[in-house]
Amino acid sequence: MEKTRAAITSGFGDLLRQWRMRRRLSQLDLAGEAGISSRHLSFVETGRAQPSREMVLLLSRALDVPLRDRNDLLTAAGYAAMYRESGLHAPAMAQARRALDFILRQQEPYPALVLDRHWNVLEVNEGSARFQAWFLDASALAPLGPPNAMRLMFHPRALRPHIVNWEATAASMIQWLHRDVVSGFGGAEARVLLEELLAYPDVPRQWRTLDVEASTAPFLPIEFTKGDLTLRYFTTLTSLGTPHDITLQELRVESFFPADEATEEATRRLAS
Repeated sequence: MEKTRAAITSGFGDLLRQWRMRRRLSQLDLAGEAGISSRHLSFVETGRAQPSREMVLLLSRALDVPLRDRNDLLTAAGYAAMYRESGLHAPAMAQARRALDFILRQQEPYPALVLDRHWNVLEVNEGSARFQAWFLDASALAPLGPPNAMRLMFHPRALRPHIVNWEATAASMIQWLHRDVVSGFGGAEARVLLEELLAYPDVPRQWRTLDVEASTAPFLPIEFTKGDLTLRYFTTLTSLGTPHDITLQELRVESFFPADEATEEATRRLAS
């Protein structure tokens, strides 16, 4: 029994240390954030002290660990997972789904998408469907698998040929993905997606590293053109406030807004 408990405690300590290093905090820094002694934190990390369930949650909050990974910390410490992960169409998600539907409708006639933590497209409004029908070839996209916002922007057979300022736009987007990897928000899948995008043709080598000086502003100007149609949008990424469900915490809504009057008028013509 003691050996099993020691193994559990050690496993939690290793995982906690990984999150602390990921957040670039010393033991003293984390202890200060959590309001505990650095000595006790050291004992927890080295497996000399068994953390209580409340201590696991306290340290998780201090490290801003995503809900999915808080469950992993709880399990590693020998406790039951606390946060549930519901399907987006589960009955318990009805209110959240209505809110998302409202956001998508309100964005009409401009595009809006609901994304998961891996940038997979879960829901779109009619404005987004019209935009994709105009700019994308469904048969060319089929081999790429389920729609993914990052892949659609980067892949040569997707939107990339139609983005006038592709390099500036993609340079900004790749930094979002780098931050998802570094923060742990995107999990291992985010790193796989990042490596895939970086392997596409003509992707600059300097994009392989996180640029801490890059702007994290939520506005991303993008210029699309095909034939005689040119659309200039900026986008916003928003998330749901204070979620207690893993699925809800990981959702992002990307909304497109016209950057000039010509785009506003062209979008309305496209809708009619």
